[in-house]
Amino acid sequence: MIFASTFSASWMRSLLYLWLFAMALALAGGMPGSAAAAQQHGEITDMRVERTPEGLLLSAAWRLDLPSLVETALYQGIAMHFVAEAQVLRPRWYWSDRMVARATRYLRLSYQPLTRRWRLVQASSAQDLTGLGMALGQSFDELPEALAAMQRLARWKIAEADELDDERMYEVSFQFRLDTSQLPRPLQFGTLGKPGWAVALARRVELPPAEAAQ
Repeated sequence: MIFASTFSASWMRSLLYLWLFAMALALAGGMPGSAAAAQQHGEITDMRVERTPEGLLLSAAWRLDLPSLVETALYQGIAMHFVAEAQVLRPRWYWSDRMVARATRYLRLSYQPLTRRWRLVQASSAQDLTGLGMALGQSFDELPEALAAMQRLARWKIAEADELDDERMYEVSFQFRLDTSQLPRPLQFGTLGKPGWAVALARRVELPPAEAAQ
């Protein structure tokens, strides 16, 4: 009974600390002048799409400036989840664009205060980030090294060849964003409506018909 009581008290203290941390970040995000600064989180600096016999390949690079609220949470040991998503769209003048294909990649960035090491895990599904599926994990000594590794994609297949018509033009939309739905519940409450947590970079390019691209 004594062990159970001690464990319960420890758990309640941890939960309280998390709530207090979430409230502190929420208040910081609502301070005057933070909204304007929060709009500048980087840009997509390069984006190329290739038609190949294997399918449609996307290469991209971007510059990500972590908001101070996100960086503070990372150093407190709270993992951040990011999503890279590409959509292949067929423009239609009479209706909204038709989505032909979509590809998604999930990234989890975390910091271990005890070892002072950064960990970046990438997977094709959110469930794989837990270690139950196929995922690529890398460790880094410094935050800039980890950010550099997550700010580029090389020849990522986003559509199969048989999903595309060589005679049609398409548009490819790419977005990289912070997934706040994966944050701890108390922290999710503190991020609602706060621009300091709205990290999203986007860009769209046209993909000409295969003959025009040659």
